[in-house]
Amino acid sequence: MTENVAPSRRSLLAGAALSAPLAATVALSPAEAHAAPSARAGRPKAPVVGGAPASLAVGWHLLTESAVAAAAFPEPITQSRTWAVSWLAAARATKGQKGPYASAAFVQALHDTLVSLVPTQQQALDTALAASLATIADGAAKSQGIAAGTAAATAVLAERQGDGTDTASVNTAYTPPAPAPGVWQLTPPTNRPAVRAGQANAKPFLLASNDQFDPGPPPALDSAVYLRDLAETRTLGRKEAQRTPEQYSVAKFWYPGITGFSAQITRQLLISQPAASLSRLARLVATLHVTSVDAQIHLAKTKYQYLFWRPFTAITTGATDQDPTWTSLENAPQHPEYPSGHTLQAGAQQVVLEELLGRRSPVTVALTSANLPGQARLYDDWSVLTHDVIDARVLEGVHFRNSDRVGARLGKRVARYGLSRLSTIGL
Repeated sequence: MTENVAPSRRSLLAGAALSAPLAATVALSPAEAHAAPSARAGRPKAPVVGGAPASLAVGWHLLTESAVAAAAFPEPITQSRTWAVSWLAAARATKGQKGPYASAAFVQALHDTLVSLVPTQQQALDTALAASLATIADGAAKSQGIAAGTAAATAVLAERQGDGTDTASVNTAYTPPAPAPGVWQLTPPTNRPAVRAGQANAKPFLLASNDQFDPGPPPALDSAVYLRDLAETRTLGRKEAQRTPEQYSVAKFWYPGITGFSAQITRQLLISQPAASLSRLARLVATLHVTSVDAQIHLAKTKYQYLFWRPFTAITTGATDQDPTWTSLENAPQHPEYPSGHTLQAGAQQVVLEELLGRRSPVTVALTSANLPGQARLYDDWSVLTHDVIDARVLEGVHFRNSDRVGARLGKRVARYGLSRLSTIGL
C-alpha cells in the first residue's frame, strides 16, 4: 500500500508537497476498495450491540448510519437532524451516569428516537435493542435507565416536532429573480428547480436567530477579490482543466455531502476511545450534529438573502471574458452560490472537534468517498480537512474561493456560539 502526501492548501494549485500535518491519499487494495466506504475506517462487519461502553456506542452509531441511509433523506439538514435528535436524547439520558443505568438509557433513547424518525427500520432497531438489553445486568439500575432513555427520547422528539427540517418544509417552492449580473439562476446542465429555500426558516437548536452572524454581501463584480476568484475557477474548475492527480483527487473526493464524512469521522473517534463513558461519546456525536443543523439553517438564510450567481452563469453569460462553452467538473448544486455549504459544515465540524478533542485528532482518520472509489484520504489535523474542502469546491468549478472561505468562517462562528450554549439543551 503506497501513500502520496497531499499538498497543503497554499501549495495545492502549484502541486508542491507537504509533510506535516498529515493529509495523505492512500490507494486501497482491491479487497478494501470493494468494501469501501468503510474498509479503511475500521468499521465492524456487523454492529456490536453490547459489551463495553465504546462497543455499545460504535454498534449504535452503525445502526444510526444504517437508519439514515435507509431513510434516503434527500436533504443534508434532515440527515443531520436525525443524528442530532437521536444522539441528543442519548446524551441527556446518560448525563452523569455509568454502569447498567447508562447502558440501558443509551440504547433505549437511541432506539425510541430512531424508530420515530425512521419507522421503516423498526424491526431492525427492535432486534438490536433486545440484544443490547440482554447484555445488561437486570436490576433497578437497568429499569431506571430504560425509563430515562424513553423519557429523554420523548422530550427531544416533542421539542423538535415541526421544526421545519423535514424535506417538504426545507424545499418550499422558490422562483429565482429575473436574470441580471451577479444574480443566481438555475444552473445548466440540469437546470433543476431551487432547493432549500425553506430551510432558512427552520428552528435552530442553539442560535438566537437564523441570520445571527450575517457575513455581509459577496464581493462586487468589479472588485479585485471577485475578479481573482473568477479567473481561478474559470481555469481550475473547468471540466477539461489540466489538473494534477492530487487536484483531481481532492475535487472528486469531496463532492458528496459532508454529513456522510462526519459519520465516518465520529465512528472512528468512538472506536479510538475505549475508556470513555457513554455520556461523553454521546455528547461528542450530538454536539457535532446540533451545531451542523444550526449552521445549515444559517447558510440557507444567507444564500437566499444574497442570491449570488454560480461560476457557470458568471463565466458563460457574464460581461468579463464571456465563454459560452465553459462547463464545470461537477454539476453545481441547486441553490445560490454564496457562501459555500460544504465549507460551512467543514468549518463548524472543525471547531467542535478541536474544542472537544484538540487541534490534532487522537487517531489518524481515514475517509473514503463514493465519488472516488479505491482511494482513502487520511487526516490527523482538523484544519487540513477544512482547507481541502475549500480547495475542492474551486477545483470542482462550483464555487468561488472567497465564498468557500466565508462559508468556513460562518460555520466556525455558528459552532463557537453553539458550544457556549450547550447547557441550554442539556448537553
